[in-house]
Amino acid sequence: MPHPDRLAPSPESLGIDPAKLEKLYARARRDVDEGVLPSCQLAVARNGQIATLRTFGEAGDESLYVVFSCSKAITSAAAWQLLEEGKLALDERVADTLPEFATNGKDAVRVEQLFTHTAGFPHAPSALRDWTPREALRARFARWRLNWEPGSRFEYHPSSSMWVIAVLCEERTGMPFGELVRSRIAEPLGLADLHMGAPRSEHARIADLVYTGTALTPEDFRARGWPVPPETEVTEEAVLRFNTPEFREVGVPGGGVVTGAADLALFYQALLAGGKAADGRQVWSPETLADARRIRTGDFVDPMFGKRASRGLGITIAGDADRVFRGFGRTNSEEAFGHNGAGGQIAWADPATGLSFVYLTNGFDRDVIRQGRRGVALSSLAADLLA
Repeated sequence: MPHPDRLAPSPESLGIDPAKLEKLYARARRDVDEGVLPSCQLAVARNGQIATLRTFGEAGDESLYVVFSCSKAITSAAAWQLLEEGKLALDERVADTLPEFATNGKDAVRVEQLFTHTAGFPHAPSALRDWTPREALRARFARWRLNWEPGSRFEYHPSSSMWVIAVLCEERTGMPFGELVRSRIAEPLGLADLHMGAPRSEHARIADLVYTGTALTPEDFRARGWPVPPETEVTEEAVLRFNTPEFREVGVPGGGVVTGAADLALFYQALLAGGKAADGRQVWSPETLADARRIRTGDFVDPMFGKRASRGLGITIAGDADRVFRGFGRTNSEEAFGHNGAGGQIAWADPATGLSFVYLTNGFDRDVIRQGRRGVALSSLAADLLA
């Protein structure tokens, strides 16, 4: 089991009700038992310790998962350090550091807008051939066009804005982004299984991605009163490429982190602990973390659900009673924060309880309504675990 030195003597020692925990296990296990998902792994942590780590199905506690957009919290957290050190500023223009970004009206884009999905290029394309070397990616930046005026609205950027954040960090530190995450986050926090770009030696531990279920039609969505999801770059073909060594090694900043549920839960514990590592090292200042968790999107509405966007610096804030549309449960506090990922990945922390919760799966359920309801149910049970 990962982190035996940080495993609590028992869930009860962290104030967790074992009966409630069994209900969480049962809900997670149900989709595996019914053949909806091939495997899932969950972890709960509190007070800097792992309360529980459980894996169900065709995987084990040592298994690793591609966490998709849960990666955005890791990428953003690396950039928070540069903001704290004065090596990056939220109000600076991207093009002042990356001249390639001055084309097609993108010279107006500010760093803060990259974090808040208000930068105006949600559909900017890129592919494996653009990602390495970085000169190819910067040449791709020059060809990107705006979909709308920067700062004028919110629309989720699945991968484009996080690539820009990563390249800015590389420019300011002189360090490849995967190495930066490793040296500045994973190693100080003791997260040996947190990889922004997984080495080949770890690939045998990664659970292969599998699509399951039947996709819903637009009529199915309308019949249930749900909005019809727009087409995005997160296609089945794109997702399944993460079963290849090349994609796993790149470390896509917006969706390519490979890790286990325990490491991700402990990452969020550090954010709850004022930025301190278990050995007392200060990885982020409390002021930096408070600023990152401040809602910066005002009254901008997420066009997918017609609800307020409620975004901090690269993370989602639970906010008001509409928090379930933002990837949280019904029992999270308004202060809860995190970032979920495609396919049903869940990762959040709640300052009101001190709990962090992570749920990972290698099964992509084509029934996205079932997937969404699963996420709400699991998060609702996890947020209410205290005795």
